[in-house]
Amino acid sequence: MSEKTKSAPKTRLRNAPKVKLALVGVSRDCFDAGITKRRLKSLARACRDAGGRPYTCKTIIENETDAMTALGEVIDAGCNAAVIYLGNFGPEGPLAIFAEEFPGPVMACAAGEESTAALASDRGDAYCGLLNASYNFNLRNLNVYIPAAPVGLSDHLAGEIAHFETVARVLLGVWDLKIFTFGPRPQDFYACNAPIKQLYDLGIEVMENSELDLLGLFNAVEEKDSAVRRTVKSMTAELGEGNTYPDLLPKLARFEVALKRFAAENLGSRQFAVFANKCWPAFEGHFGFVPCYVNSRMSAQGIPISCEVDIYGAFSEYLGYLATGKPVTLLDLDNDVPPDMAPKSKTARKGAAPQDLFIGFHCGNTPSSCMKNCAMNFQVIMNRLMEDPSQAPDITRGTLEGQIAPGPTTVFRLQGTADGELAAYISQGEILDIDPCTFGGLGVFAIPDFARFYRYALIEGAFPHHAAVAFEHAGKVLFDAISMMGVDDIATPLPPGMPYPGENRF
Repeated sequence: MSEKTKSAPKTRLRNAPKVKLALVGVSRDCFDAGITKRRLKSLARACRDAGGRPYTCKTIIENETDAMTALGEVIDAGCNAAVIYLGNFGPEGPLAIFAEEFPGPVMACAAGEESTAALASDRGDAYCGLLNASYNFNLRNLNVYIPAAPVGLSDHLAGEIAHFETVARVLLGVWDLKIFTFGPRPQDFYACNAPIKQLYDLGIEVMENSELDLLGLFNAVEEKDSAVRRTVKSMTAELGEGNTYPDLLPKLARFEVALKRFAAENLGSRQFAVFANKCWPAFEGHFGFVPCYVNSRMSAQGIPISCEVDIYGAFSEYLGYLATGKPVTLLDLDNDVPPDMAPKSKTARKGAAPQDLFIGFHCGNTPSSCMKNCAMNFQVIMNRLMEDPSQAPDITRGTLEGQIAPGPTTVFRLQGTADGELAAYISQGEILDIDPCTFGGLGVFAIPDFARFYRYALIEGAFPHHAAVAFEHAGKVLFDAISMMGVDDIATPLPPGMPYPGENRF
């Protein structure tokens, strides 16, 4: 379950911030500033070799005036994230002032000593200086990112900075996010309750609307609209042989166009958007379809739409998208895996025990690019509820069903709790190449030590049934980013022999 450190993607993601990183060197006035200049140049080169494109600040911070000069320089250069680099001991007051005034995520790291020869006259003492810097950050209540191994040579620090660049992308996206909702939570889905004050505390804007608003937006888009025709063509190409209901595509396309136009016209003070929408039971009778396939397409375009007005589910999906740069999905942690389906060997189970396997399911909202096979279908459970099962399905059509593609995965959620706090869980594992043998868009998940995690972290922590699913191992980025949001309660699977709080040890 290891992760490779990567630089942020070179192409700009849709509905996501572009990080422009500044490298800012600092030097204590009783040290030779040339030490920092030399080491900063080496660090910038290592970052470029690793695929990064940082802006190297020309001002070396030695005093408070330098701090303000450097601040103006990097802001004028368009930088929205910064790395404070202690090339030597560094002035803890001025560098903390820079961090306090900079309007974006900040990381701090320090130079290691290159050789025995350098110790004679060019010793930097940055190891010591980072302690003082951290103490000053704490005095000012600054949330500065400090990596697990914050002192080292340029090649090592370049990897830490690449990781921070992705963390910064998550934070910048959160701070400029607007969550649109349509409709109240469905009956018996109180688990999707969403106390929104915690979202405001994170800097997120929320705009709640009714299902009637959504119906009005849909009805205002005509089938002959050129954007609808283009969307139908895109859907037809995407579905291929799985286009089982071509007559339904114009309706679905009108819905997709309506959502996109609403987001573009209502972002207001924000740049990025996600949706948490009511999808049943009243929806089908008025719209004439289920919205699952459109939800899948919107996620593929970087705009996740959660089912059942799950606001924190939509937010969690967006975190996964920012962390990986890939489409994500929202699934029910649905059911265990029967013995005759579970692989016999631990190797085939990717290190998980049989009890650690589970099926992740939803009606059909996972992007086609994340599926091993898929086709448009109808929602079986809703069909039982809303239509005559002896007749051909009509208003319950529109799911994208099939097996989710095998590969690495991160299953996680950030949730607002009933007592006004934020809590999260993060787990990593694999999606197995096993036919789940049932309806929906779904896959068999293998996460080592998940059974105890499910009981003593998810159930005990009162998390709802929906989980965000990313299609690579992103736990390291998510953990650091969520921690930077001020969330202390982050559960992760514990190995055997390490009990959870409240777990019976007997």
